[in-house]
Amino acid sequence: MLKIAIAQLNPTVGDIDGNSGAIIAAMQRAAGQGADLAVFTELALCGYYPGDLLEEPAFLARMAAGLERVLDASRVLPGLVSVVGAVRANDGPGKPLFNALLAIRDGVIVAEYYKQLLPTYGVFDDRRHFEPGPEGACVLQVGVHRIGFLICEDGWNHEGRDYKVNPFTALREARPELVVSINASPSDIGKRELRHALFRTASVHNELPILYVNQVGGQDQLVYDGASFAVSPSQGIVFEAQRFCEDFQVIGFAQGRFSAFDGFALAAPNAGGLPVAEFARRQIVLGLQDYARRCGFAKVVVGSSGGIDSALTLALAVDALGPENVIAVTMPSAFSSDGSVSDSVALCANLGITLYTHPILELVEQYGAGFDRAFDQPLQGLPLENLQARVRGTILMAYSNASGALLLTTGNKSEISVGYCTLYGDTNGGLGLIGDLYKTEVYALSRHVNQRAGRELIPAAVLSKPPSAELAPGQQDTDSLPEYEVLDEILKWHIEGRRLPLAEAALAEQFVAGLVAGASGAALVRRIHGMVARNEYKRRQAPPIIRVRARAFGSGRQLPIAAYY
Repeated sequence: MLKIAIAQLNPTVGDIDGNSGAIIAAMQRAAGQGADLAVFTELALCGYYPGDLLEEPAFLARMAAGLERVLDASRVLPGLVSVVGAVRANDGPGKPLFNALLAIRDGVIVAEYYKQLLPTYGVFDDRRHFEPGPEGACVLQVGVHRIGFLICEDGWNHEGRDYKVNPFTALREARPELVVSINASPSDIGKRELRHALFRTASVHNELPILYVNQVGGQDQLVYDGASFAVSPSQGIVFEAQRFCEDFQVIGFAQGRFSAFDGFALAAPNAGGLPVAEFARRQIVLGLQDYARRCGFAKVVVGSSGGIDSALTLALAVDALGPENVIAVTMPSAFSSDGSVSDSVALCANLGITLYTHPILELVEQYGAGFDRAFDQPLQGLPLENLQARVRGTILMAYSNASGALLLTTGNKSEISVGYCTLYGDTNGGLGLIGDLYKTEVYALSRHVNQRAGRELIPAAVLSKPPSAELAPGQQDTDSLPEYEVLDEILKWHIEGRRLPLAEAALAEQFVAGLVAGASGAALVRRIHGMVARNEYKRRQAPPIIRVRARAFGSGRQLPIAAYY
């Protein structure tokens, strides 16, 4: 029986010493548990994705040194084959580097495989730095077993829809007993289920068992969920590692089947998956934890308006970092309702966090008087509304600078889509937690947070009040926007379309088709599309947003600002 150690780690981009240390520790653990094969993830040595760091000679030199440390460690672990993702130089024509899988045994690289399919869609840009590997299969003998290899995207083209090359073709001809795929596959709603369906089909079609080992952790706006798994033609998905955390598992493989052995369990997949709200919570919490840790922030600060968006942001921040590391600031203005402050007080008491109060009335009045003197016109209407947001943003940034706390923005995807936000005001900050959640999803996740806690973390008054920016007398969001139940379906179909999970896509398409069938509905859809187009410039200047859906704002959606739509 082949004993395989699955090392589902959380590498940090650029931390070669830390990453190589974690790899070596996992190699030693695998050897100690009698494993024949230890499998790590794509670019595990440098972290995925290093971007233009790959163009820096010092970075490449550090990677070479890190690889030497791994090779040295392998020399004292006789017989163990470690499969590690790294970068290798390309001495031939094309881009100077390969995205490589290295099989290491007794301090020697005994097999090298280079990623053949380099994605440039969505959030990926592998072809910017890497040359595609040569066509063909890489097969290594490990004991009596023949092991073939893939790297991430190589396994996603088994039907040949996106690339001319299908690496499974060569593997099918080479007939290894097992295919090992190392991956850095970011998570979004429905992605785990898509992986399972695609690789189950590939396993059956190619008559090949597949071990899929995936990275975990947050990296900028992306979150990797781990959830490594094993699939065989006869068993289907038979094993799954933990989601949203590091994991180390040892499983057996013999005669085309995965199995438990010697007291090691075979962790079965969760057939039901996660409810969408719980998935979003775990995705955002892990994203914030790693973003704060990697960027050196111990604390975060949030402007607390008494509304649902800031309430959910604060609740998620507490979930991620603990109440002692979350600060809230309420900044009432002339237009703030009584509930703005009282609801913030109740929320922060429920969450156990510190709340500061910094009124902005006098600041806004002073700014308005100065504006009138300088330009001989009163500050009113939209400029006055935006000023209030910018004064608040300045206060929050000042506190962030003074305390060292990371400022979190509180905009949701509905508002960001149509520009219902103020540049250099409520868009100030270093990270957005809920910017990939539509407003209706913000409410759903808020209710889930309360349900999960078994008590009212987010007050009922916050959940029930009409949404309002409170920048003008009696203002409500519906003064400028349709009801969010309508707006969100228009936006889902316009921004994501068939990237949505199938059931959600069908509902959104049907809803928008019903609107377009009427003259007033068609006009509304055109107006919303126009608002999305006109506000690309705002989104381009926004902080990173933790990605929850397949098409989030940021690197995954690239549209020009100056264009005719």
